[in-house]
Amino acid sequence: MAADNADMRSPETYIGYERAENFASPGGEAPDKPHTYTAPARPVVNDWGLAGTWKVGAEHATLAEASGRIVYRFHARDLHLVLGQSKDGKPVRFRVSIDGVAPGDAHGTDVAADGSGTVTEQRLYQLVRQKGNVKDHTFSIEFLDPGVEAYAFTFG
Repeated sequence: MAADNADMRSPETYIGYERAENFASPGGEAPDKPHTYTAPARPVVNDWGLAGTWKVGAEHATLAEASGRIVYRFHARDLHLVLGQSKDGKPVRFRVSIDGVAPGDAHGTDVAADGSGTVTEQRLYQLVRQKGNVKDHTFSIEFLDPGVEAYAFTFG
């Protein structure tokens, strides 16, 4: 299905602190230093947050240790995230869930139905591609390896 622009309520969202909006992890962002975050427990639409140890810079956040997550409550058909592999060039494995379960048929082109995927280069990754009516969902991406860089969400 094509993007549903008439029923898209989630805006482009930047991860870096210079342009970040609706960051909902308790305590807010801690700029330019590693900090351990907790994901928001009950995000409302367009709230997002980090979990695990991240270093949030002006334009992106870098996962400092394995097993970090980004959570976003969104309302759109498609969810994309600009990601980059670790500075040492190693791929970063990830797992996506929607409302706590594997995406199944709602997986994007860069994700398997079981939610698995790998960041291999810096680019836009399509992580969710829903069919049918658009409604609110909680997206989560867990990175299994350290070093991933997360830049911005876009929606379609």
